[in-house]
Amino acid sequence: VQPPEKPLESEEWNRLRENFQLPEIFEEVMLNSMIRCNSPIDVAKSLLTHVAKRNGDIAYSALVKYLTLCVQQGQVSEICDVYDIMKVKYKILEIGAYNLFIKGLSNSDQWRMALTLLEEAKKIMIPSRTSYEACIKAASCHQEMKLAFELYHEMLAKDVVPTLDVLQSFFDFGRGMKGDELQKELFGILLYLRENQIYPHKTFMRSIKLWFESVPGSKWRGHLTNIKDSGQCPVCNHQLEDSNLTEEEYNNLSERIIRDVIHGTDTFRKTSPE
Repeated sequence: VQPPEKPLESEEWNRLRENFQLPEIFEEVMLNSMIRCNSPIDVAKSLLTHVAKRNGDIAYSALVKYLTLCVQQGQVSEICDVYDIMKVKYKILEIGAYNLFIKGLSNSDQWRMALTLLEEAKKIMIPSRTSYEACIKAASCHQEMKLAFELYHEMLAKDVVPTLDVLQSFFDFGRGMKGDELQKELFGILLYLRENQIYPHKTFMRSIKLWFESVPGSKWRGHLTNIKDSGQCPVCNHQLEDSNLTEEEYNNLSERIIRDVIHGTDTFRKTSPE
């Protein structure tokens, strides 16, 4: 279905609906098409107005699709209006709606409202990674680094795994900023990457390099390099740590497995008469 280029009157929407093969799903198909074609907001609004006149109400799914179009175009006032409508109509919103509201508001001057919605979502569910990261980026963008790191640690505590994209944003927004606490937090991210064997991609690597070089009062310099098979860096001659276990580490691991897993503390549960 090709959406109209300008708003239509109810009679015109009725004619399109009647000519559609499956009239009962006409609005859903039309709204999906508007999202795909990035139709003007006033065209989508004229369809919702028509639906409200005909049915006396607008379905939850139609409001979410309209919200998707608003977020896609950064229509902040419309996003706020849809939120007001949905909060009056429904006691609880599902995760998809919260994701859209938070995403749409976090990129605007209403970004603190996105934080409020995140708190609201926490009361009924564990917010998605998308919602957390939108709020983290908004806080970082406005130099609220302490708040951004609080949200980051909250993510980790809830076992919500951050993307490399949001980890990179900490180094991008923290560039040139002073503060021991900030440096401590960013070194914490580097340790997180190391402990979880996560390897930054090229743009993330560049952000880390630029952050180090921007630290006030420091003389860090970063260089692209290829590590030798021996594990030595040809630029600074540093020997990278070996990922293989030492004999002592292997023996400790072996003993713990035998003691805690194979033998265990409950012989009855660990064995059978056979």
